[in-house]
Amino acid sequence: MRVSDTNELLRSCTDPPSQDHPQYKFAESKARQQAQNRNSGLILSILRVSLPRCLASPHSGIFALLLHHQIAFLVSQPNENGRPYQRILLKLSGESLLGDKSYGIDETVLSVYANEVRTVVEHGIELCIVIGGGNIFRGVNNATKGMTRSHADYMGMLATMINAMALQDALEQAGVHTRLQSALNMDEIAEPFIRRRAIRHLEKGRVVIFGAGTGNPYFTTDTAAALRALEIDADVLLKGTRVDGVYSADPETNPEAERYANIHGSEVISKNLKVMDMTAFTLCKESTMPIVVFNMDTGGNLNRIVRGDSVGTLVHWNAEQTEATPA
Repeated sequence: MRVSDTNELLRSCTDPPSQDHPQYKFAESKARQQAQNRNSGLILSILRVSLPRCLASPHSGIFALLLHHQIAFLVSQPNENGRPYQRILLKLSGESLLGDKSYGIDETVLSVYANEVRTVVEHGIELCIVIGGGNIFRGVNNATKGMTRSHADYMGMLATMINAMALQDALEQAGVHTRLQSALNMDEIAEPFIRRRAIRHLEKGRVVIFGAGTGNPYFTTDTAAALRALEIDADVLLKGTRVDGVYSADPETNPEAERYANIHGSEVISKNLKVMDMTAFTLCKESTMPIVVFNMDTGGNLNRIVRGDSVGTLVHWNAEQTEATPA
């Protein structure tokens, strides 16, 4: 339904209330609240329920005004909460789940990540997650030891599903509604990846976890993250790592390495800074998808990013700002 539709509905009402009517004030207040929360899923649900009532009710004017304000606020103020990103894709490495362990999943890390995600979702942000499987099995590493690359990559996809299921459980225990979608058919544990269904889940305020990479060998979970971000029309791709941004050199081996606050994607390529694998990076370049590289292990970083604070390194494609900015 468009704003023009609700305007026509409003004009057709035989008993439009005055703006001093208490029901009008209530309707306007609820509409403003939902618009500020950007809870589009709830608004769509209200629309489906309220529209039939609007046509049948003796107080149809009140219902029409409620519908009108809900839609008008969303259309005219696409990001009323002042946050730069409304729909984000978070890429987590499998190694990030290791914590202090040398193998497997650290339950404490899972719990911390779940609480970080919950804080963001509670602010009305639409969030989906792609997670790697390197803490369990890395296809590339094992393929170099003699295993067929395709075979190893499929095993790596199964490792991502183990991590995705663990993260889903942690999120659900934290009170976050989730859906797990897999690029490989695993009907007993996950939905198949369907773009429209994933977007609908996001609109309803659910966190969507994408498992099994792209479902194809030879493609990394970085590429899966870039692909899913583009498919679900994300505003930004956040890459949560164990370092706090993009550096001019490896900070672990070069103490003089400089962290960038923001950097153009072409400079990342020319300096070979290894933000993501080249396939994933090319996908982002072709669609000018911004990337934020940050330290997921620093508490509150995720919320600070969606709040608009400068955290980590922003990789952008703005032709007017080609020089990197040091942090």
